[in-house]
Amino acid sequence: MAVVVMEQDVATGSLAPAVKARMEAFVAQVAGVAMSHPVQRGNAELYVRGLLAAGARKSLEPLVERLDGDGDYQSLQQFLADSPWDSGRLMAAVVQRVAPVVHAEAWVLDDTGFPKDGKRSPGVKRQYSGTLGKIGNCQIGVSLHAVSERATLPLGWALYLPEDWCADPERRRRAKIPEEVVFQTKPQLGVGLVMQAAGWAIDRAPVLGDAAYGENTQLRGELDSNGIEYVLSINPDTTIFAPGAVFHVPDRKPGRPGRSPAAHRSDREPIAVGEYAKTLTDEDFQTVAFRGTGKTRVSSRFAFKRITAAHPVTRDRLAPRQEWLIIEWPEGHDTPSDYWISNLPARTKPQRLARLARLRWMIELDYRQLKGELGLDHYEGRSYLGWYHHTALVTTSHAFLTLERTDPKAQRRASHSPKRSAYSCPSSTAGPVTATPANDR
Repeated sequence: MAVVVMEQDVATGSLAPAVKARMEAFVAQVAGVAMSHPVQRGNAELYVRGLLAAGARKSLEPLVERLDGDGDYQSLQQFLADSPWDSGRLMAAVVQRVAPVVHAEAWVLDDTGFPKDGKRSPGVKRQYSGTLGKIGNCQIGVSLHAVSERATLPLGWALYLPEDWCADPERRRRAKIPEEVVFQTKPQLGVGLVMQAAGWAIDRAPVLGDAAYGENTQLRGELDSNGIEYVLSINPDTTIFAPGAVFHVPDRKPGRPGRSPAAHRSDREPIAVGEYAKTLTDEDFQTVAFRGTGKTRVSSRFAFKRITAAHPVTRDRLAPRQEWLIIEWPEGHDTPSDYWISNLPARTKPQRLARLARLRWMIELDYRQLKGELGLDHYEGRSYLGWYHHTALVTTSHAFLTLERTDPKAQRRASHSPKRSAYSCPSSTAGPVTATPANDR
């Protein structure tokens, strides 16, 4: 696979003049929306240039060294940690500029770990991270990404603050966490990111996510009530009412005071999806061929059933709502490999359901590029605001590279070696569609 790389001066690691001019124009356009002061806009261009320049480490000190004397460390440090520009407005400007190029097929919701030393970086504690594959000292960031065959684009970032952080005034003061920030679970942060992106001038797409998000009935309910489609992973012990279930609201018993019962009752008991799958026969499954990457076709064996999730009815006392249950049970396997729940319309074709269910692997590509090449996890500051500033500027750098790769007028050279010092532009053709689900949690 040919990898498109940024043109750079090998001796200095600086961007080639034509690339630098295009980058400056792009940053000026998007930063002008979020930053009112010329110094802020100038520092934004310098920081993005430093992120794009060749070099293994993208923390502030080595980044400034690669700017060939153009950047001032103290000015850039203040710009990141304390300057009162709005990272959300920068994200909105970047997304609304680049999303039309991406043509998103889905929005992927996930979270990723940022390993840290010490205890003062906002949100840091010993907690599980898929990045480490174990419990370790880290921050957790929740993110939303637009993905398509053509490209990927981060749509938003949210720093997870554990409850003990939110309840500690001294740690909040040191990390400069605003008073209005309160504890939110990762699914709650995820819903906020989806609703934020849904309010921008971009096309919506179905939300994909692993079971940490798919198991959250509140998240599913909020997305559905706001007209946002989803295809979310669930665990085999998730309970459902099987197809054909009939619901009713029982009448209040005569002479019994109080309001009529609001909970719907079913003519059958809920069943775990793993147990339900065992009741299906070969006739319930079909081999579905769907588009993979490029011109490839992928096929597997799926069952698609219209069911009702049990938890919202039995515990949240909500009206029953039909959804898709998608079960993948590859030929020759003893048990199903995956389960998903989706609120896509009943008329949705199996090929689309299957492709969306399997598309979430592309989040691995985004994390790999953002961390390995653009220094997403290299920020060493201890400022809450600084974390959001850094992630927004990394997104700006990533978005510029997406424009470079997809613009036929931009002159670039290609290489067959992915180990070059220059950053490889994003490409959604990396990795097979059969890759295991993202576990970078």
